[in-house]
Amino acid sequence: MDIPLKQLKHLLKTLEDGKVSEFEFEDEKHRIRVTLDRGQRVPALVSSFPQAAPTPASVATPALPAPSADEAGVFVTSPFVGTFYRSSSPEGEAFVKPGSTVSTGQALCIVEAMKLMNEIEAEFACTILEVLVENGKSVEFGQKLFRVKK
Repeated sequence: MDIPLKQLKHLLKTLEDGKVSEFEFEDEKHRIRVTLDRGQRVPALVSSFPQAAPTPASVATPALPAPSADEAGVFVTSPFVGTFYRSSSPEGEAFVKPGSTVSTGQALCIVEAMKLMNEIEAEFACTILEVLVENGKSVEFGQKLFRVKK
């Protein structure tokens, strides 16, 4: 689908000015869905048909919410609603497991949101204490994914 950037910017501004958080349009050939995160004012996704097969990719994601401190560790949470994957492919080895030591920027998992694979990276060096979500399960915005130790 070829939408001129000027028209897309105008659509996003109109939706934001109208305090619309979600917009969807579909015809025989195209589908567009825009979801605005009111807390961060960032367009979450724009998609159209036909869609290519999803491939894992490191993408710029909105900043993760600050980790929640807990006497038993710190939690890494999901930055959006989607499907949680521990590896880049069904046969692949998990990015991390309990006991793994990770460095800043290292991939922890993938959260698929509307056929877009988003790598969730460590915001700080830590040790994985616990994986809190089962592979392939749906996650919500802000849901705890990992318990870690700084």
